[in-house]
Amino acid sequence: MTNGERPEPPESDDPKPLAGDVPEPIVQRRRRWLPSLVWLIPLLAAVIGITLAIKAVADRGPTITISFLSAEGIDAGKTQVKYKNVNIGEVKRITLAQDRSHVLVEVELTKSAENFAVTDTRFWVVRPRVAASGVSGLSTLLSGSYIGVDAGRSHDERTEFTGLETPPAVTGDEKGRQFVLRGDSLGSLDIGSPVFYRRVTVGQVVGYDLNRDGSGVTVRVFVNSPYDQYVRSNTRFWQASGIDVRLDANGIKLDTQSLAAILAGGVAFESPPSQPTGDRTRQNASYRLAVDEQDAMRDPDGIPFRVMMRFNQSLRGLQPGAPVDFRGITLGKVVSIGIDYDRATKTIAMPVAVDIYPLRLGARFNADAPGTETGRERLAAMVRHGLRAQLRSGNLLTGQLYIALDFFPRVQPATIDYTKDPVELPTTPSTLDELQQQVADIASKLNKVPFDQIGNNLNETLKNANVLFGQLNTEIAPEAKQTLDEAQKTFKSANKALQSDSPLQSDVSQALQELNRTMQSLNALAEYLERHPESLLRGKPEDPQP
Repeated sequence: MTNGERPEPPESDDPKPLAGDVPEPIVQRRRRWLPSLVWLIPLLAAVIGITLAIKAVADRGPTITISFLSAEGIDAGKTQVKYKNVNIGEVKRITLAQDRSHVLVEVELTKSAENFAVTDTRFWVVRPRVAASGVSGLSTLLSGSYIGVDAGRSHDERTEFTGLETPPAVTGDEKGRQFVLRGDSLGSLDIGSPVFYRRVTVGQVVGYDLNRDGSGVTVRVFVNSPYDQYVRSNTRFWQASGIDVRLDANGIKLDTQSLAAILAGGVAFESPPSQPTGDRTRQNASYRLAVDEQDAMRDPDGIPFRVMMRFNQSLRGLQPGAPVDFRGITLGKVVSIGIDYDRATKTIAMPVAVDIYPLRLGARFNADAPGTETGRERLAAMVRHGLRAQLRSGNLLTGQLYIALDFFPRVQPATIDYTKDPVELPTTPSTLDELQQQVADIASKLNKVPFDQIGNNLNETLKNANVLFGQLNTEIAPEAKQTLDEAQKTFKSANKALQSDSPLQSDVSQALQELNRTMQSLNALAEYLERHPESLLRGKPEDPQP
């Protein structure tokens, strides 16, 4: 008996059943056992799981390691790796480096993103940031931080990367060109500071470094396409950083590019309008970064000619960088200011080193530069004709000084000693110092005046005048009063005599009338004599008898 079958009853010899007996059941053999349909469900699940596992393995890309200074905002199994907001990987594990200086983030990329594991690919953590270029990463406030990617173009595979602590200002898919600027100082520039062309924002600062020798800075800027076509071989770059306020010997100067430049600084560029358009330059071409537009647009200065000037006066207000002016044209600048003791004359002089650019004097003068033999003779002749250096006040408000070169015909003769290096140019006192000397001379002469003796004499004179006034008051004044009274009486008598009803007036009136009649008679006589002059000899003829 196997397979759960029932035992068959023994066969009987009597084939006929007995009356009252129970009929025997008919037993049929069961078919072979088949699995139930319920078992198909886990089998199907296993097949799907294996398929998904195979697909996951097939879709699995390379595993890379990214180094960051901190794992802030990064969670294993949660933080995604995104390129243009598309998931291309996920953070699987975060470990601390052995030296504990940084963290290692293990990232598993997708199969479609295996070409991101190349040498020049860059990674950074996208989180809310406030920078010079603006506010970024605000979307991560709700979704959480993620790792951003800038796809590289190299074909060399790589699995270990150093992540950026700040997002790159320009990604590899942006069109344009990068240029290198070399200047003396960074100013107020920062990564993300705008680049202007005719006050239009056309790019931004993407990086900067300090030169290895510490002599200046190197700034990298990116100019977007199509504006990069305006960067030519003769283009000039200058700092348009914030509000440029200058307070020097030239006065107060205020300059700025825009509100963005006021807040974050910036770089501006333009080609000189007086020059023809230059050729287009290559990627990463190097340019000089000037401090301002005036400095950038100035013609090339060439090699400077170092000159030493010695002043015997205070240099308060003169600073390195102050201009050296020749009749309104800036020929150079002050390099350094020192102090020197002369043992021969037992005096202290103030030497000032100056760089003069001969090219600024024009082509004719540059043909015989001061460094050549002809140039030396020309400079010596100019000194013989009175060329001197003089300190002058450039701004009365700030007290800034500058050095002026000019011809002074009445100065003492001087010569140039070319054996000295650098060459020493003679100087002359400033007009203010001469005025002070004249005032000092006047004061010296005034000190020689005997003011004490003059004061004593004046005091004696005032005393004598006081005695005289006393005598006038006591002796002369009463007599003068009496005389005035008598004169007043005389004037009253004369007034009475001159009144219209006085006898004197009547007599005078009659006398005048008689005088008038006499004058009329004389007038008639004169007329008669004029008509009959012979009457003086013959007499008046007698009237004819009627």
